[in-house]
Amino acid sequence: MLNAKLVLEEGSIFKGKIFGKEGETSGEIVFNTSMTGYQEILTDPSYKGEIVCMTYPLIGNYGINSDDFESIKPHVNGFIVKEFSNNPENWRLKKKLELYLKENNITGITGIDTRALTKTLRRQGTMRGIITTEDLGEEQLIEKAKNVPALSGRDLVSQVTTSKVRKYGEGKNLRVVLVDSGAKDNIKNSLLQRGAEVIVVPASFSAEEILAFNPDGVMFSNGPGDPRDAAYVAKTIKALLGKTVIFGICLGHQLLAMACGAETYKLKFGHRGANHPVKDLKNGRVYISSQNHGFAVKKDSLENLDIEITHLNVNDNTIEGIKHKKYPAFSVQYHPEGSPGPQDSHYLFDQFIEMLKK
Repeated sequence: MLNAKLVLEEGSIFKGKIFGKEGETSGEIVFNTSMTGYQEILTDPSYKGEIVCMTYPLIGNYGINSDDFESIKPHVNGFIVKEFSNNPENWRLKKKLELYLKENNITGITGIDTRALTKTLRRQGTMRGIITTEDLGEEQLIEKAKNVPALSGRDLVSQVTTSKVRKYGEGKNLRVVLVDSGAKDNIKNSLLQRGAEVIVVPASFSAEEILAFNPDGVMFSNGPGDPRDAAYVAKTIKALLGKTVIFGICLGHQLLAMACGAETYKLKFGHRGANHPVKDLKNGRVYISSQNHGFAVKKDSLENLDIEITHLNVNDNTIEGIKHKKYPAFSVQYHPEGSPGPQDSHYLFDQFIEMLKK
């Protein structure tokens, strides 16, 4: 394997080895604390524009299978691991992780101290960076990292949304329009399992185009980037309020809040992993959730709005769920479908379906 370097914009340089596609890649460096589920993470469209560091030290030991994809291809800009397994074993194994990355032109780096990198990101905040095999001076490499485009200011949703309308399931009694801002497959699957017909539409669809399907409800999915760069989706949500049942997940949660007049902000290092505790304020229960987001809803911006906070993050008290006081609309910042992660919050899909039936 070729020698490689991971370079952060503040000057940190980590030396390792290239795996996957040889060459150079760039993006915003983030970390994920999940112990398993790297296949789902790689194929989650919400990671568009980001290089993901896995904090669990051994990655790739069960390879890549046919079942755990969240979209048709990986979306990460790069992949960082302490150690990758080149000899995976699993009864579902179809190919090795490194081969999968090569086939999809994803550059990774292995052999670095991922604990030190994660501590740096927690201390300094999320940063831009590069993975490279170029033998340049440190100052030149750091300058390249500084010139990596920021996540904000780019409409990444338009790069991952579906290009056409897609219909799934029979759903004789229930029809859900899923507005795809970068939707994970298990959101659609969770609706299909509950007997709904699911119509997936591009994120650019207007309220009129969505209502033309005569849906019982509309779901707004997760997706990449700064929610302010997808303000056109928030405009659609605002036009739909009171006309149908609305459920937002992750980016969809932020966009629902924006549609109601709230503001969002960028977290220092985000929430990414399958072990984030969330408290349901209605019953006092704490659920362990799967999360992947770098932005959140400003709590003080909700004052004097028709929004009720329903869930809070136990670790940092950030908003994890809201509902509209007048209209049938609610959202959560985390992923009730898991994938990867716990299934504690599947009840939210049941709650949505019950709202559709009423």
